[in-house]
Amino acid sequence: MPFSYKVLGQSNPSATTNTTLYTVPAGNSAVISSITICNQASSNATIRLAVRPAGAAISAQHYIAYDTLISGNDLLTISIGISLAATDVITCYASTSTVSFSAFGSEIT
Repeated sequence: MPFSYKVLGQSNPSATTNTTLYTVPAGNSAVISSITICNQASSNATIRLAVRPAGAAISAQHYIAYDTLISGNDLLTISIGISLAATDVITCYASTSTVSFSAFGSEIT
């Protein structure tokens, strides 16, 4: 099974909007080793992260972080090791448009 380490997804979502950070391509699987969240403003923000199996509609059981505080001009790094199957989706959300998300890991083909 070949795999490649890479930036799996990056997003700077609009405020209060659920946005896809990464979708596992059909026929692949993936391991998310870390997710970084950067607040580029001086004011605090809150973030949400969810893992939606097979692209299911977002629901309470999908959240791995919910309204988690990120201080102004700060970086939050989540070292997590999430295993994902084909078509699983990571969704991000921020209370302001000054927050960016990056997912790093491996895709397995």
